[in-house]
Amino acid sequence: MALYVALLHSIVLGAGRRVVMSDLKAMAEGLGFRNARTLVATGNLVFESEKRSIASIEAQLEAGFVKAFGKHVDIVVRDAETWLKLAEGNPFVDGMGSEVAIRVMRQPLEPRILEVLAKYRQGERMAIVGGDLWIDFGLKASETKLLPALTTKRLGIGTMRNWNTVRGLTEMIRS
Repeated sequence: MALYVALLHSIVLGAGRRVVMSDLKAMAEGLGFRNARTLVATGNLVFESEKRSIASIEAQLEAGFVKAFGKHVDIVVRDAETWLKLAEGNPFVDGMGSEVAIRVMRQPLEPRILEVLAKYRQGERMAIVGGDLWIDFGLKASETKLLPALTTKRLGIGTMRNWNTVRGLTEMIRS
């Protein structure tokens, strides 16, 4: 058995409707994934499965999500080893946990994306590590011009998590 982390891009199903984490866990277990656990109510899932390709797990979870909840949501999956490397690669460990974030990407970003995003920066620090985009907002992310620029159209499929969530998922993997 292998351990995986799945990150949902959105858990909003429509006006006033969000995915309940117990329903997400039940969906994953209904697909045959074992020992499914969630972290906070933002679409973070840790589970066990037979070792197989990340793309096949993402496709299975996305199809299962549509069937269970009636809406497509992009889901990015990492195996435990890759997730631990991601967490160890934080270039901004001196930043505050809620203000440092990573956009975990399905396909690795090229370093040149930093030039594309430069015009939106207001002092934020950014780095590409392992193909993922780390950002130290240094202020509330909601007050930056950078956050709205981090679209799927511009960057590709990915989803943001703050450093506190990354650490929480890392602890779940290690326990």
